[in-house]
Amino acid sequence: MRILLFIIPFFVSLSVLAQKDEIDFDAVDSLYREDQFYINFTYNSVRKSPDGFDQNKFSPGISLGFLRDMPINKDRTLAIAAGLGYSIASYNHNLIINTSAANNQYSIIGEGVDYTTDRLTLHFIDLPIEFRWRTSTPENHQFWRIYTGIKLSYLLHDSYKYESATLNIKSTGNTDLNAFHYGAYAAVGWNTWNLYLYYGFNPLFKSSAQIQNRSIEMSALNIGLMFYIL
Repeated sequence: MRILLFIIPFFVSLSVLAQKDEIDFDAVDSLYREDQFYINFTYNSVRKSPDGFDQNKFSPGISLGFLRDMPINKDRTLAIAAGLGYSIASYNHNLIINTSAANNQYSIIGEGVDYTTDRLTLHFIDLPIEFRWRTSTPENHQFWRIYTGIKLSYLLHDSYKYESATLNIKSTGNTDLNAFHYGAYAAVGWNTWNLYLYYGFNPLFKSSAQIQNRSIEMSALNIGLMFYIL
């Protein structure tokens, strides 16, 4: 009986405390953050390409990752975000990379040469850092946005494939490729759908990669769509 007299008041007091501290799931979160997963799909083109260079097939790219949102004003319409991601970029072109020699040899495929594949594929670990402006509110998470920033990328893996009736080349680990890449990007749009542009600042290849004693200075210019997922 003494135990019962102790237990009953104990549980009554817990019930009172629980009612006082009951969570209101409908309350407005004025300290919200736009932490987001992202995925983008791009068409990969290049700037400063060598004479005669041509991208004769669609060159796709895909990136995915996560961004941590850090608001910097009271209305939380301005923020800094940093994240981590992974991307794959493919380039279909008419540049032959012949790795059979002691030093890689680069040349443009001549007119009339019949080939089925000439593709360079690059895999990166990405570190995006961006400044964010948006029209979001605590009650509405469908909003206009302009996100701009820089992206630092490290080349994890590369592969090259060329196939024709007379020559087949497959190679990986091209030391003429730059290991670190950096550039600016912007994502502009409404809610989930956003236009995306990336402008690479440094070349894809080191100065050791040359055509007719001229360095291959081409760098990335990627255009596509960015999707943010809460």
